[in-house]
Amino acid sequence: MKQSAIYLDHAAAAPLLPAARDALVAALELAGNPSSVHGHGRKLRNLIEAARDQVARLAGAERRQVVFTGSATEAITQAIVGGARAFAASAVLVSAGEHTAVLKAAASTGLPVRAIGLRPDGQIDLDQLAAQLAQADAANETLLVALHWVNNETGVVQPVSRINALVGPTRHTLFIDAAQAFGKLPLDFAASAPDMMAVGGHKIGAPAGVGALLVKSHADEVRLIPGGGQEQGRRGGTEAAALIAAFGAAASAFPELYAAADTSALVSRLENGLNRLGAGVVVFGADRVGSITNFAIPGMASATTMMALDLMGLSVSSGSACSSGKVSSSHVLTAMGVAPELASCALRVSLGWNSSAAEVDALLGAIETILQRHRAKQEHAA
Repeated sequence: MKQSAIYLDHAAAAPLLPAARDALVAALELAGNPSSVHGHGRKLRNLIEAARDQVARLAGAERRQVVFTGSATEAITQAIVGGARAFAASAVLVSAGEHTAVLKAAASTGLPVRAIGLRPDGQIDLDQLAAQLAQADAANETLLVALHWVNNETGVVQPVSRINALVGPTRHTLFIDAAQAFGKLPLDFAASAPDMMAVGGHKIGAPAGVGALLVKSHADEVRLIPGGGQEQGRRGGTEAAALIAAFGAAASAFPELYAAADTSALVSRLENGLNRLGAGVVVFGADRVGSITNFAIPGMASATTMMALDLMGLSVSSGSACSSGKVSSSHVLTAMGVAPELASCALRVSLGWNSSAAEVDALLGAIETILQRHRAKQEHAA
C-alpha cells in the first residue's frame, strides 16, 4: 500500500520554509525595479539589502561581501571562470569529488585542470594538495584552488581549516563551494582564508533560483555578467527581489529549525535500523555532516530500490540531483575507491528542518519490505 509522500532528499533541495514563502509572496505584490530611485524601487531595494544582512549573518560575512546570483551554480561559475580571468590563473586545482558544477566550470576556463584524490574516508588528500601547491610555486604558476566544504553525495566534511592553512598564506586563490555547509556548519567567511565562497538558497528552504557569491574586497573584479552595474558592479542583471527576500528569510529561520530537527540523531536512527536488517549495509564516508547518509545494500541496485521506494511514497536519491534526472555511477564513490558493483547500489538519504523519526521508521519499513522481496527472488532463482 502506498504511503503518504515522504521527502528524504533535502540535499537536493530543502522544502520551502513558511517564512520564505511569506517573504516571497509579500515581495511579489510589489511593483518596480530595485534600481529605480522612486518609492516603488526603494521598497524593493530595502528588501534586497535586508536579505543581504540576513545572508551575511549566517555566512559570517560582511554585508558588502554578499553578491546575489541566480543560483549556487552561477556563483560557482563566476568564482571559477571569472576568478581564473581576474587573477590570471595558470591552472585550476580541484578535488576528484567536486560537484559537477565545479568540474564543468573548471573545464570551461580553458586552463589545465588538475585533480587531487580523495581518501577512502571521503576527505581530500591533503598531502596531494600540499604537493600540488609546491609544484606550482616551483614553476612560478598561480593556481585557482576550488574545493568543497561538504560533499553533496556522501556528506563528508572536508578539513577546511587545514585547507585554509595550506592555501591561505600563499599567493594562490582559494574558492570554497559551501552550498551543503551553509546553515548546517558555522561559517566565518570574513575572518577565514577563502577569497570566495558560494552558497545557495534552495539548500536552506528558499525557492530555487537564488544564490550568493561571497567575495573579499580584492576579488571585487571577479565578474561573469557585467550587465548594468547591479550588485555594486559585481553581477549584472535586475535582481530577483522576491527570491532574494525569500533567501534572506530562509537564512534567518533555517538554523533554528534545522537544529530542532536534530538530524544527526535521525541519521543514527536510520543507520542503526539498517544494520539491524542484517543485509551487510555499507555506509560511505566518515566525519559527515549530520543530515546526510550515503549507503549501499550489496546486490540491491540503487535504480531499482529508488523506483520501489518511490512507488511506496518515499523520495530518496542515488547522489547528486544535477544529472538531468539520470542515475549514473558516482565519480565521488569511484574517487574513494569504492568497487563499481557496490557503488551501483548506493542510496543517499538527506534529512532537514521538517524531518521526523516517523519518516525514518517508514523508510526502514519500506527498505525491509524491498529487501525481503529481493531475498525471495534470489531464493526462487536458486
